[in-house]
Amino acid sequence: MSSPAKKRKTNGPDSSKQPTRSIKSFFQGQATERFSSREPDVTEQTLSDEAFARKLQAEWNGQENDNSPTEATAADSQSNVAPSIPIPSIPPSVAPVASKNTLSLQSSAGTEDTISLAIPLDQSPLTFDATQWAAELRSHWMTQGGDASYALLTRAFVLANATTSRIKIVDTLVNFLRILIEGDPSSVLPAVWLATNSISPPYDELELGLGGSSISKALKKIYGLDNSGLKTLYDKHGDAGDVAFEAKKRQSFTLVKPKPLRIKGVFQSLTKIATSKGTGSQETKQRIVEKLLQDARGAEESRYIVRTLVQNLRIGAVKTTMLIALARAVLYSKPIGADFEVRPRHELARLKKDELAEIYSNAEEIVKASYARHPDYNDLVPCLLEIGPTAEILVRCGLSMHIPLRPMLGSITRDLSDMLTKLQGRAFSCEYKYDGQRAQVHCDQQGKVSIFSRHLELMTDKYPDLVSLVPQIRGEGVSSFILEGEVVAVDRETGDLQPFQVLTNRAKKNVEIGEIKVNVCLFAFDLMYLNGEPLLDRPFRERRELLRSLFVEISKHFTWVKSMDATSTDSEHVLEFFKSATDVKCEGIMVKVLDNEAKFDIQQNNGLDEPDGPSVQVTCEKNNTKPKEKATRRKALLSTYEPDKRLESWLKVKKDYNASSETLDLIPVAGWHGQGRKAKWWSPILLAVRNPETGSLEAVTKCMSGFTDKFYQGNKDKYAEGSTNVISRPSYVEYNGSPDVWFEPQEVWEMAFADITLSPTYPAAIGLVSEERGLSLRFPRFLKVREDKSIDEATTSDYLALLWRKQMERTSLEDGKAEEDEQDEQ
Repeated sequence: MSSPAKKRKTNGPDSSKQPTRSIKSFFQGQATERFSSREPDVTEQTLSDEAFARKLQAEWNGQENDNSPTEATAADSQSNVAPSIPIPSIPPSVAPVASKNTLSLQSSAGTEDTISLAIPLDQSPLTFDATQWAAELRSHWMTQGGDASYALLTRAFVLANATTSRIKIVDTLVNFLRILIEGDPSSVLPAVWLATNSISPPYDELELGLGGSSISKALKKIYGLDNSGLKTLYDKHGDAGDVAFEAKKRQSFTLVKPKPLRIKGVFQSLTKIATSKGTGSQETKQRIVEKLLQDARGAEESRYIVRTLVQNLRIGAVKTTMLIALARAVLYSKPIGADFEVRPRHELARLKKDELAEIYSNAEEIVKASYARHPDYNDLVPCLLEIGPTAEILVRCGLSMHIPLRPMLGSITRDLSDMLTKLQGRAFSCEYKYDGQRAQVHCDQQGKVSIFSRHLELMTDKYPDLVSLVPQIRGEGVSSFILEGEVVAVDRETGDLQPFQVLTNRAKKNVEIGEIKVNVCLFAFDLMYLNGEPLLDRPFRERRELLRSLFVEISKHFTWVKSMDATSTDSEHVLEFFKSATDVKCEGIMVKVLDNEAKFDIQQNNGLDEPDGPSVQVTCEKNNTKPKEKATRRKALLSTYEPDKRLESWLKVKKDYNASSETLDLIPVAGWHGQGRKAKWWSPILLAVRNPETGSLEAVTKCMSGFTDKFYQGNKDKYAEGSTNVISRPSYVEYNGSPDVWFEPQEVWEMAFADITLSPTYPAAIGLVSEERGLSLRFPRFLKVREDKSIDEATTSDYLALLWRKQMERTSLEDGKAEEDEQDEQ
């Protein structure tokens, strides 16, 4: 297959602005340089660090010992190093002349932290003696400054990366955290940030802002690589961290013995990179990156420093894994001076498996609940180290103004009948599921307003028009609040809803109210905080009543989601409501349980209600009497607001995938390790269309819908790591992300979808419909493998662009027809 696609232009070859290049694109785009057969001139400006150092050393030794100048030539000829790079010459005024051996080459071998490398962090916490290791490491660290070394974190990364076992990964992180808690508690917080591949909460907007060129320049300068050598390594390994690993291994000598990296030092360096702004900031960032690589001791430290810089650790640890590890670590260990109780590991080892699981679960639920309400390790970790995994954390690190809570999520149902079956006998509310952007609005007593996205990103600057509405919508009795709603693009004159892709055309920053071209309306649906009091534990019916009674509607600017209360017996009305939602271009409906239920729900076996569990005899709580008829136990559904949970008390019913008669034939090209129940499979899977001009494959969407467990397993077997079907990153696939594994393109899958949308993430058809955006699919769903098609017959980017144009025309015609019908009625 040919090389990556050239960006196509619609208005001439020079009309488009070039996008920012990643480290991957930089490596792939390097022009291949070939060495000449003749030897280059050996000068100070062409020698590598190592060769130049050898030359200086030999010349200096010759001056001191009155040796022959041929020793320098001999030293040069023995240096087997990477291709040289230009370096500045040393002025005579700073040349060493005083004492022999002041300047000397340092062997890079033997500089690794052998103590950290020997720690069996992947043992069970029940057998791992963190106290012993902490004491040994503390004494080791004291000789080198006192703070925990980055080598220990690297050891945890290496062991986590070496296994796919979720249990092993958790155990490794637990033991690593225990050593820090007992040996250097001040390093726990920066270690947590580094292990979660971030340096601040998502709403803090602190980003490294490093381009691929910064890292590639540092690799070339510190490890003596040239463009050709860099490209060769990347083509072979496909990962920036692996390139650094190989380059560091080849570096046999350094001018200066590196100082050990510290966990706190690395974190502080990353923070300095992220906060460097203005004139000279790029040079500052470049120096920091180079210093980190220079001080890395051993190839593994180099690997994970670079992976941290490109923000792709690849250790298989996600947010939930770290929260579990933190909860378990403080069950075993505590800092010196902390007054909470820990359980001796020999005592925990004597417990039965289910008893230990319950202790773990209680601690984990507290930590997870706290993080869901207050997702900031800067507050959570110090609190944990002070009081342990106790319920008090939910008070100290609970719901707070201007810190977004993680939103509650709804479970997907196949169709309306499935939804009615799940909620049989319960009262629920049906709401329009608008095609917009979910927003969480905070307002404190001083009137300060913050708006956050579903992914907790701060987007207050994107919606100054909504900020200006807050004083008008807040009723007289409201001093502070957190409410949730859907921001939808609307036609301000007619009030008609507009598609999500219209909303995406709105600028994200520095939006001035007078320059807004895409008008929006906020459709509020929940209230989580009011006048200093959290409402999460209140039933949905009560929260909704407070929202609608204390806030003021403003037509076409702020209102409530359209809703209808019903029960499972109102199937015809629910169907009509669903149709009305799709008629006005909503995605479907959300269905929410209105009231809390008792823990055990008594059901009469009258043939109308199918039990969710085995039939059992229960006692009525009200009068302590036995029911006359056989009753069944059913899973209780609470109507409380549960942050970061996907429960069946909220169900979403979307318009049928068959609403689009078109299907696409796409090529699976990559995958990620699944989470939760899908952890043993590839999910989601990246799919691509074919560029007929260049032969490259352009990523168009990720998919995790429509697969059966049997298919998942077969797909994992087919694309097993280490097999010929799994390859290094291919140069002919256009995608800037970093999947966990790349597939050898060899099959075609038929995919259904709801509609096609412009995307800043996926490059499919870029240049055909937009100069800066590609196309992607909304709600992609796998249908089947096309056994009758080869990848050369897969959907092309040209055809995808054609479908998008037809979709736009169809939308315009429907809008026009609706307008004519409205005029006829008038």
